[in-house]
This record gives sequence, C-alpha cells and structure tokens, in this order.
Amino acid sequence: MIFVIEEANAMLPRGQFDIGEMPRFGLTQFANRFPVQTQNPEIQISGDVAQNLTIMNELSRLPMSSIVADFHCVTTWSSIDLKWEGILFKDVFERLIEPLAKPQKEAQFVILKAQDGARTSLPLSDLLKKNVILATRLNDEPLSETHGAPVRLVAPDHYGYKNLKHLNRLSFHVENPGYRPSGFRFMEHPRARVAHEERGQFFPGWLLRHAYRPLIRPTIKLFERATKRRSKEHS
Repeated sequence: MIFVIEEANAMLPRGQFDIGEMPRFGLTQFANRFPVQTQNPEIQISGDVAQNLTIMNELSRLPMSSIVADFHCVTTWSSIDLKWEGILFKDVFERLIEPLAKPQKEAQFVILKAQDGARTSLPLSDLLKKNVILATRLNDEPLSETHGAPVRLVAPDHYGYKNLKHLNRLSFHVENPGYRPSGFRFMEHPRARVAHEERGQFFPGWLLRHAYRPLIRPTIKLFERATKRRSKEHS
C-alpha cells in the first residue's frame, strides 16, 4: 500500500526559480565521483548506539510511501512537482534503527554519508518529519545514478545539499563529534531550511543567493560532461 503526501507549493520560495528538468548537480569536486553500486540499498548505522547495524533487505519489508514535492537547490534553482517513492525515514528509524541499533535518546545530531564521499548533517527531529523519505524511485521510475541510486534522502523542507544522494551511512551522536561538511563551512547551515532561507552560515541568504546564481550553468555543464564520460566508459 502506498500513502501519498502532497507537499508541492504553487509559489516558489524567496530567491528560487523553476529550472525545469532536474539536473545532476552538486559541489564541483563530486562531478567525477560516482557510487560503487546502484542496485541494492545498504545503510550502515553507527555512532552513539548500543549496536552497530547494517540495513539491507530489511528496507524492502517496510511500507512504501510517496511524496510529491518541490526540490530547491541552495544555488537558487528549483525543480517542481517531483514524485518520490520509498520509505519514510520515520518508519526506518522507529522500526529498524531504534529497536535494533538502540541509539542513545540524547543522540539528536545525525551525520549522513554517501558512497561518493559526500556528507551532510541534520537534527534527528528534522529527519523524523512526515515528508522525509529514503527514496528509491523518482517520477514512477527506478532512481537513476544521476539522481542518487540506489537510495537517497529527500527532505523537501531543506535545501538540496541536505538531500544526500547515494546514501550509505548514518551516524547518531549526542554531541557534534567534529563533523566537517563537504564544502567550506560557510556553505552549510546546520538545518538549511528553505522557508527561512538558511543557505549557509555567517552570511545572509540573500547575499549567498546572488553569489551562487552565476555558478549554476557552469556547474550543470561540468556535471553533464562528467556523466557523458562515464557513459562512454561503460558503453
């Protein structure tokens, strides 16, 4: 049974524009980095937990859900009305992580890591919202390598860099263990909420908005070239 949550908004948030089709995008150092495998979701659980855990086939036993949501990149582009299918993070936490790994109740700082080396963090309270999903499908198709296969986080209330692709590790911590973001520290806000325009730290969102926008087209082209090279190598 699939439960549908309608989350898309008719109006875009401050500073965002509709780019149309969703591009492969990210920090430039990840243009030529790709996941090791894209078929079988596998997520390792560690940190301040009673037992380290690896979640594999267990995901397929949880109920599937879908959300329809807009995706907002911190650089100001948005992709509208995307349909994501997968498993609610809340279900994964309550049915697998909490009873099996037993994270400490005070472990509210969560670090997310990906196969390609990308990493980000979010408070557990944000991850447990009803619209946060571990997605394996996009717009009625299996999730592609371009968009995060085999599994990615989708958290529509947060800018795209919190929506980690190729997710394979989660660590829960009582205190920040010295986490370092993938990019410069000013580029990552602890929560990165779209509604509050939390694009980064130390600088107002409107200023980062103007700094980021000229980088969009060159970054898209960089990722497109990397993807084409990857396709040729595997053809």
